Amino acid sequence: MLELIPKILMYKFMRKHDLLQLLPINFTVSVLYSCNSRCKTCNIWKKEAKNLTLSEYELIFKKIGKAPYWITISGGEPFLRKDLPEICEIIYRHSRPAIINIPTNGLLTEKIVADVKKIATTCKKSQLIINLSVDGIGKQHDEIRQIPNNYKKVMKTYSQLQDLKLKNLSIGIHTVISRFNVEDFPKIANVLLSMHPDSYITEIAEEREELDTKGAKITPSLISYRSAIDFLSHRIKNNKFKGMSKITQAFRIEYYNMVKKILRDQTQVIPCYAGIASAQISPDGEVWSCCIKANSLGNLRQQDYNFKKIWFSKNAKKERISIKNKECYCPLANASYTNMLMDIPTLLRVFYRSFIKWWS
Repeated sequence: MLELIPKILMYKFMRKHDLLQLLPINFTVSVLYSCNSRCKTCNIWKKEAKNLTLSEYELIFKKIGKAPYWITISGGEPFLRKDLPEICEIIYRHSRPAIINIPTNGLLTEKIVADVKKIATTCKKSQLIINLSVDGIGKQHDEIRQIPNNYKKVMKTYSQLQDLKLKNLSIGIHTVISRFNVEDFPKIANVLLSMHPDSYITEIAEEREELDTKGAKITPSLISYRSAIDFLSHRIKNNKFKGMSKITQAFRIEYYNMVKKILRDQTQVIPCYAGIASAQISPDGEVWSCCIKANSLGNLRQQDYNFKKIWFSKNAKKERISIKNKECYCPLANASYTNMLMDIPTLLRVFYRSFIKWWS
């Protein structure tokens, strides 16, 4: 983390002066839209794309180089790609990210376990985080995901991944809080936390261009979300964490508080660094500042797979100025954690909670 401090200061300076000379530290790489779930909070499976190939990822990340610190491999369902371990190996070989994060619905137990073992072994110096999506307990999860026996399958995957006991592997659980489960969230959180995952994270259901959920009315009300997240914050504050886990949980508290403020004020509450410190690559090579707007800054296939050419283009600068002027706002978790790293008041509160006063 300490090696990020010079970059954080540079990102802040460059954002202020509308001058960008660095590549992002946070990349989300969507490797396909296909999915074997039919979630009420996501319609991404309806979209089609001509997916980037291994040789294309080789060209892209060879030119990106060592810039990424955090890589998220997303979908659709990432493990539907037969060559997912090979994609991760290419990224690792060229970029050496400190963290590789892969969310999954957990349905393909045997393939997920085999692929995770291969990825963790190949990418030895990266922390591999596998986040299993669980939005309810038992039948409620199956109903939200609209797949019979989904809950049993994801629990089987969770158990078998834990049995791997690999040093660079962390197994987390992720819950999307939506209008379909917000009232039951305390029960859901209690059950999942009792399973002692390496991490438990939540994200609010959003109407995203990428997920084809614009106008779907899946976001819970501010009152119901605040009640759910206050319960989770209370649970976190009353647990005893050590070392890095203490810092991680402090960031989680900050994120949950920030989401409440965004929903209340309908604006950015801290500066957004999407398009500066974080970026997304779609399955067919479009480069986005974030997946909420999914505005194409350019297509890698049309620019000789040169990410830099797109990232430092006039089109990308126009997008960054729009974000800086607060013409958009959202509680997107992936970008938000990067934003918090760039925000000095947030970092001071995290430091205070982690090292001076344990959960004020």
